[in-house]
Amino acid sequence: MFDFWIHILIIACIYGMLALSLNLQIGFGGLLNFGQIALFGCGMYGAALAFSLQWVPLAGLGIAVAVAGVLALFLARLGRNLGADYWAIATLSIAEIMRIIVTNEVQWTGGAQGVSGLSPLFGDLARPMGQYARLALMAGLVLAILAFCQILTKSRLGLALKVMREEPNLASSLGYDLNALRRTVMVTGGVIAAIAGFFYAHYFSFVGPDQLVSAETFFIWGMVIIGGLANNYGVIAGAFLLQIIMANVPFFKDAFDLPTDFVSAARPFLIGAGILVFLIWRPNGIFAERVGGKRV
Repeated sequence: MFDFWIHILIIACIYGMLALSLNLQIGFGGLLNFGQIALFGCGMYGAALAFSLQWVPLAGLGIAVAVAGVLALFLARLGRNLGADYWAIATLSIAEIMRIIVTNEVQWTGGAQGVSGLSPLFGDLARPMGQYARLALMAGLVLAILAFCQILTKSRLGLALKVMREEPNLASSLGYDLNALRRTVMVTGGVIAAIAGFFYAHYFSFVGPDQLVSAETFFIWGMVIIGGLANNYGVIAGAFLLQIIMANVPFFKDAFDLPTDFVSAARPFLIGAGILVFLIWRPNGIFAERVGGKRV
């Protein structure tokens, strides 16, 4: 049981990074990005490509960051010609296109079977020391990214993003280049998502297209909405809370002798219900954005 909770904490740390990346875009930049799972996938398949080519794992991280950066720039470029609602649909469509491509391409991505056998993190360490080392690494990474996001969002750039989010016309009149701001926040969030995806792939030693389904996008959104938009600490709390809840669904099934299909149905139901409840009764999340030391 102790190993199980170590595993859940590791996964929560990875999703915490992913939630931070989306929070930069939607929470601070006001960009309705429904394609964040594609940027996460760049990290996963960057790791898989390096493994397939027998390169060192760090080469995979470089590939992941580069491809995610280019994809994020492309998504930001789309935003110049599309309204917010249409752009949101476009990002979701691009994420689905990416999933279809990696499903049907076999040589580099393994097709529907995916790529397995990636080098595990600290694979030379025996249990439980290996798990402790992995948890320490993931905790260190999420704390480092949290610190980076805090510094970024409290800087002049963070202020500019908030102005763009609330009053884009005012931001333009103040001399801010909205396209440059969108590119910056999309690429920054995309790189963080790719880093999370890279370590996710090496933790599970497997990458497959089923990890890029649209339901995963809304799982990430649930973390941000429930935790608190534009609150970096809040989205981390949201990631941990949802991971703990999802981890306990199988125990709930066993306790009440429910059918096996209950688990697969309960998880998306809980995520959707949680998002709906918070949007209606607490739209700012558990930990609302703080302005001048006060919650808004």
